[in-house]
Amino acid sequence: MDVIKSHFPELSQNQIDQFARLLPLYKEWNAQINVVSRKDIDELHTRHVLHSLGIAKVMQFKPDTSILDVGTGGGFPGIPLAILFPESNFHLVDSIGKKIKVVNEVAKDIGLKNLTAAHQRAEKVNGQFDFVVSRAVTRMKPFIHWVHRKISTNSHNKLANGILYLKGGDLSEEMKEINRPWSEYLLSDHFEDDFFETKKVIYVPFG
Repeated sequence: MDVIKSHFPELSQNQIDQFARLLPLYKEWNAQINVVSRKDIDELHTRHVLHSLGIAKVMQFKPDTSILDVGTGGGFPGIPLAILFPESNFHLVDSIGKKIKVVNEVAKDIGLKNLTAAHQRAEKVNGQFDFVVSRAVTRMKPFIHWVHRKISTNSHNKLANGILYLKGGDLSEEMKEINRPWSEYLLSDHFEDDFFETKKVIYVPFG
């Protein structure tokens, strides 16, 4: 927990309590359904929670912002972001139903009121959102094909509506495929742990 509090010192006591509940809950669920790599579970706060919150170093969502998390797995980045931004609304989807079960149970247990989750593919999601977030589910070109119609063009945040994508490594070749403007933000500029050395947030605007 200390690593989260050190980077986000303005957390309320309720948010601190919610973040603190994540490790025991995911350990309990991981024993039944493998939603976090077994070798990573003890590093949950750094490699999953803090990594998810890297998006918050790029974009501070205003109240009433709507965010779609595609391929959320066990709830990353959606659950940590929903804790951090309680006045924004998050919808998490994954094509594997048992992972969504874990997401719903964790969200219920920690009292998240601003999050919904569904067992469905991105293409089947109804409605539009201000931002789509995800954590390296595929290459950017097919990802954009899945989600671009889900992004509203009515922007009201610091950044225009679009995609905020957590990924690592050299992405120059991959990003040439999309023929759109994009930006990358290095998480090593914000977090000291070696885990973040090559980790980035990729931003593709659509608003």
